[in-house]
Amino acid sequence: MAESMKGLHRTHRCTEVSNKNIGETVTVMGWVQKSRNKGGIVFTDLRDRSGLLQIIFEEGSISSEVFERAGRLRSEFVIAVTGKVESRSGATNENLVTGDIEIRAKELRVLSEADTPPFPIEEASKTKEELRLKYRYLDLRRPDLQKNLIMRSKVATLTRQFLSEEGFLEIETPMLNKSTPEGARDYLVPSRVHPGNFYALPQSPQIFKQLLMCSGYDRYFQIAKCFRDEDLRADRQPEFTQIDMELSFVEIEDILDVNERLLQKLFKEVLGVEIQTPIQRMTYKEAMDRFGSDKPDLRFGMELKNVSEIVKDTEFAVFKGALENGGSIRGINAAGQADMPRKKIDALVDFAKGYGAKGLAYLAINEDGTYKSSFAKFMTEEELKALVSAMEGKPGDLLFFAADKDKIVYNVLGALRIEIADKLELLKKDDYHFLWVTEFPLLEWSEEEERFTAMHHPFTMPMEEDLHLLSTDPGKVRAKAYDIVLNGTELGGGSLRIYQNDIQEKMFEVLGFTKEDAYERFGFLLNAFKYGVPPHGGLAFGLDRLIMLMAKEDSIRDVIAFPKVKDASCLMTEAPNVVDAKQLDELGIGINNNLNL
Repeated sequence: MAESMKGLHRTHRCTEVSNKNIGETVTVMGWVQKSRNKGGIVFTDLRDRSGLLQIIFEEGSISSEVFERAGRLRSEFVIAVTGKVESRSGATNENLVTGDIEIRAKELRVLSEADTPPFPIEEASKTKEELRLKYRYLDLRRPDLQKNLIMRSKVATLTRQFLSEEGFLEIETPMLNKSTPEGARDYLVPSRVHPGNFYALPQSPQIFKQLLMCSGYDRYFQIAKCFRDEDLRADRQPEFTQIDMELSFVEIEDILDVNERLLQKLFKEVLGVEIQTPIQRMTYKEAMDRFGSDKPDLRFGMELKNVSEIVKDTEFAVFKGALENGGSIRGINAAGQADMPRKKIDALVDFAKGYGAKGLAYLAINEDGTYKSSFAKFMTEEELKALVSAMEGKPGDLLFFAADKDKIVYNVLGALRIEIADKLELLKKDDYHFLWVTEFPLLEWSEEEERFTAMHHPFTMPMEEDLHLLSTDPGKVRAKAYDIVLNGTELGGGSLRIYQNDIQEKMFEVLGFTKEDAYERFGFLLNAFKYGVPPHGGLAFGLDRLIMLMAKEDSIRDVIAFPKVKDASCLMTEAPNVVDAKQLDELGIGINNNLNL
């Protein structure tokens, strides 16, 4: 039966008690991790968010009623204990912060009893994630998840402190917005008082933070909730959190500088890791050419090499066909992997096909200098030697080649180098390699819509030296945009914004919007620009991804208190779910039960 806390006051969290408190009487409260009745003595491990503390209940030194209650303690009972801090009577536990002390209990109150949980509350749980997410309130008791969320809180607090000291103002922007369908799908919210009309939940605070710059607030930030109705993966959720900022009267260097110093502070104070600044920079073109990705992982080499010129005269049909179709032949060198079994090579070929490759050519350099290859018989000895030399191949190396349109070659080899590095255990989670990727293309061609779309958003400033190309060759225009990348994961991105009307109108024209279309979608922003707009730019970090990498986790679900699963549902609350017909009637909404998605 549960007891009251009346008259009791917690003096310490579990790990706030130390050998400095020996001899003192303290009161601690928390959950029973486990309890062991050894006859005349009961050992209980008490757990709270700070960690574990051993309690001993000894028969004869406490009342028989208290000892009897102690003997009935089970895992996850919530208890309050008052007792004296002593040095451990048995062997110390070096794995615990409190491993050299214990509490000799004088008083015990059982504040709440508990059913047997459906899985053990323990670090590095082997329980299936689906079950843990169904009982997320129990899963969140696990020390590793608690450490992650405590880290997240600390990062948010430090971010607020740092940006405030840098002159930023924290300003909230609306959650119920107008839908501007350019980018990912919106989550829509029906309006009861405006039948047939819908709000959209924000994909980002982009337009509002630009309006704040028009309003003279100079430096804005927000730890903002954002929503995108898109397919999920390990580093993506339907609702996510951004560290969002915008600055006026700045150039790119000003924005990169303040964010480098923010990251430096976070990693130093949270992890004790020193980040060297300035952070390395690389253009989008260089990143694609060297790594096949606009978010390259720099923890290892295995860079792409363009060997198109070397094999341009080959009769090997795969290489020849790719070049004739305007593509390229590029390769990577998996150093020291020449003895990789054929079964594993075939698995890598299948992996490459998942990224659009028709196949994957390989060449193993044996220790005696001979070759084992899928295509050597189609090439002369001189061609092979030139190819191996271009790839810096040496005995014991395994070379892989992709031949196709550049976009496919980049996708294939960019993914393949990560896959091989993962298999070779080259991806160390405590090895932090930051990178700024700059000079992104302003636009990308959409085959589906048969028009150019904005790679970032329609308000991104083109580079001045490329402005003349907007009319003649829009695909070659570079943007004043930048992404911050950590270990192959995009942490965030931003750009300088367009603030001149003539450039903005030209941008909308290239995107296929008429002036009327542009004003229909973004009229309030374009009207604001008529009344004096400062040069401005900004950036947004994905807070969830940042904490995932800092906590060395593989999924952002492990750093979010109540995450969704792959189909965007919550296993605990069973959201989304049906609603009452009355609610739908009030909104004027009918359900099409024949809808097939």
